[in-house]
Amino acid sequence: MGPVDASRVMLLRDLLASSPLIEQTQGFGRRLTASTRNPGGLLLVGTPQAEPWHLAAHLDDESRYADLPVLRPTLIRYRVPTDAPAHLSVTLARLEQARRGETVFVVAQDVPPEGLLQRAWDARRTGATVLALDAVRSELDDVAHESLTVEPMHAVATEQADDEPDPMAGEAYAVTESGLFIPSFDTAQHLVSVAAGEAAVTTSRRGLRDRLARMLDAISGPAVTDR
Repeated sequence: MGPVDASRVMLLRDLLASSPLIEQTQGFGRRLTASTRNPGGLLLVGTPQAEPWHLAAHLDDESRYADLPVLRPTLIRYRVPTDAPAHLSVTLARLEQARRGETVFVVAQDVPPEGLLQRAWDARRTGATVLALDAVRSELDDVAHESLTVEPMHAVATEQADDEPDPMAGEAYAVTESGLFIPSFDTAQHLVSVAAGEAAVTTSRRGLRDRLARMLDAISGPAVTDR
């Protein structure tokens, strides 16, 4: 996650402070971090219609900020071009090798295919943890040890006054007539990745100050000290 994305997600978390979603994503992020013990064992998979490229990038960033390699995801793909690099050439067959200490993290904005559900069941039987972030309830929720369902954002946004700040421009949220902020499915993924990074910092005992220093370095480069 780039520094601009991170700052916008942090602002959104402030706006949603009273929403149950914040506590839910924080709990989900902690489970995601705790369940993966083997480097390369965070197996991130979507659906044929929507592979979670952005979430993969965000988790990779959080892994570097926390200096915790197990948080770096292995992106599972349905179709791999012949010229794809090795780290982007991992197919669904990798799920068949999932074992204890690894996590199958399914991100599904639509109904997952039967083949994925069967592989997730098999991975669970061999000791892997199965987690699900979805937008529609399906059999996936029965397969997963823990699931978080974020309903798709409806077109309920109201017009903002010209002088009102827009902290998350685009489709990151909608504002209902009652003033309630409703995050999109993409934003929920951001919230989960940030929560996982925070949990990783606690796990690795590096501390919040070190994490903030790393984020500042990403924004402006390392500080220069006088000699």
